[in-house]
Amino acid sequence: MKTHKLLLMAWACTLSLGAAAQWQWIDKDGRKVFSDRPPPQDVPDNKILKQPRFMPALPTAPAAGSPADTDAAPAARPAASAAAGSGKDKELEKKKAQAEADEAAKKKAEEAKQAAARAENCNRAKEAKVLYETGRPMRKPDAQGELIFMDEAARAAEMRRIQSIIDADCKR
Repeated sequence: MKTHKLLLMAWACTLSLGAAAQWQWIDKDGRKVFSDRPPPQDVPDNKILKQPRFMPALPTAPAAGSPADTDAAPAARPAASAAAGSGKDKELEKKKAQAEADEAAKKKAEEAKQAAARAENCNRAKEAKVLYETGRPMRKPDAQGELIFMDEAARAAEMRRIQSIIDADCKR
């Protein structure tokens, strides 16, 4: 039984080694990037802060006087990495624009909903004002739920409350 627990713990520790395989570098905007994949080729070696221990180092560019250094090779590599990077940037920009459009539509729908609620409150307040201005006796429930007639002070307080609702919701 004890050996089973020991084997299980050894297996769990082995699985956690994959979590240590993290890359960390500073991108062109100066932000730290964490990933389980190596950085793009356009990131210089001095910007790579951390790489997995059990992974081989990134291939470096050939030295200036080496035979692999031709005029076509350096020109082809930046163009290829720029094309790959720009494709990702365009896709990212497209997703960003879509997210912003969705957020704007959501905000506009919420504002329309609030405007409809304000219009409804405005209409109800105007109807209540007309009813209170008639001068007819009005009844209102008290704390126990019994209907009592409103005196002039209560009627004036209710008219002020209704007018404040009209001022707030009907001017838009």
